[in-house]
Amino acid sequence: MSKHQLANIDFLEACTQVIGPDFVLTEESAKQAYLMDWRKRYLGRALAVLLPKSSTEVASIVQLCVRHRIACVPQGGNTGLVLGSIPDQSGASVVISLKRLNRILSIDASNNTITVEAGCLLADVQVAATNQQRLFPLSLASEGSCTIGGNLSTNAGGTAVLRYGNSRELCLGLEVVTAQGEIWNGLRGLRKDNTGYDLRDLFIGAEGTLGIITAAVLKLFPQPRAKITALVALENTQAALNLLQLSQQSLGTTLTAFELISDFSLQLVLKHFPQLQSPFADKHPYYALLEISDHESEAHAIALMEKTLETALTENHILNAVCATSLNQSKNLWQLRENISEAQAKEGKNIKHDISLPASEIPRFIETTDAQLHNTFAGCQIVCFGHLGDGNLHYNVSAPIGFNDEEFILQQPAINRLVHDNVHTLRGSISAEHGLGMLKREEIRLYKSELELSMMRAIKTALDPQNLMNPGKLL
Repeated sequence: MSKHQLANIDFLEACTQVIGPDFVLTEESAKQAYLMDWRKRYLGRALAVLLPKSSTEVASIVQLCVRHRIACVPQGGNTGLVLGSIPDQSGASVVISLKRLNRILSIDASNNTITVEAGCLLADVQVAATNQQRLFPLSLASEGSCTIGGNLSTNAGGTAVLRYGNSRELCLGLEVVTAQGEIWNGLRGLRKDNTGYDLRDLFIGAEGTLGIITAAVLKLFPQPRAKITALVALENTQAALNLLQLSQQSLGTTLTAFELISDFSLQLVLKHFPQLQSPFADKHPYYALLEISDHESEAHAIALMEKTLETALTENHILNAVCATSLNQSKNLWQLRENISEAQAKEGKNIKHDISLPASEIPRFIETTDAQLHNTFAGCQIVCFGHLGDGNLHYNVSAPIGFNDEEFILQQPAINRLVHDNVHTLRGSISAEHGLGMLKREEIRLYKSELELSMMRAIKTALDPQNLMNPGKLL
């Protein structure tokens, strides 16, 4: 047995002493769920999967990693789409799963904050807030399986960014295990704290490359008295932008969500989820899903929404509209939006793009890029949907009918280049809320300046000089 193999055995035995033998997974069958990405396209390899129970145990494991020079890959719910929480093929690193750090630590209703461990499911945090008559507004399709640590590590957005901001705006403080295995306790529920560099913001969105988030203080909000949802039919994306501007002017901060849905996206959902129905008898090129949250009354909320839609009809911004009159109808409208990704997965493999643009440029981007894709890749099908209110589009491309999926996926570099070049031309971003991970690590070099990349590398080197924190991701 080589010295290297003996060293690995010593490391794993030390990990067992820290967290117990049941939580050091070395069998391939036990590790596989942690090594396969959510879309089941990539299977990494790892020396072991480790499941600590506390930040102290995480710190002890990281100290062992430093001592043995073993890289670690932090993982939350493993719902990412850019291979950010999956190890590479070397088999030399360990996955540190935070799923057992799942406690709600405290709720301060008077301060409108909740303190949670990083492994808490997003849905559980939402429920804990609701039980205290409060709202935690981060909302994602994967909220039943994604974790707060993962949300913060990727600066997740979701459907309510327009009103409440993304994960960065919803976080006040962090607890982090550093690359040296020390615990930084920054769990402060302060909205004002100008005492130097904002270390919290360094770790949010860093995808676990600078340290491991183990707990967070999150903002809560008063529960709205009413939520009203409407789906409107649109002639084109310029009409959607006009409606967004009208809605922002007339609804103000009550406008919580404004989602764009192409008709092709909607038809995929209706095909693969036959229990759902479109509220419109006819097809329309695009749709917008609006939601308002009102703190006065349901009647007031309905009046606001109806007045806005009446104005939109009068000014020819929309073709038709339906307003949910019950909670069940509202849920059905949202399912038409939230099931798009799953419907596309059922349809076949696709090339995903998580992009952001100035909202004013979205109609031009869609018109130009649609035309270029159809001219270059005849018959390709574009699934375009997303958070128009904050400029984030999920602009996905599927194979032409009858075309082999595997052959189409080979076109991914060329399709990415076309889409991302157009995004860059309009001063957008090739990753709005999914992060870079391993999938977009090389791609971003085409669009960020060398100065920007060098500053990012300097931060990485300063905080993780041995490059043991999620190496090969982001940079």
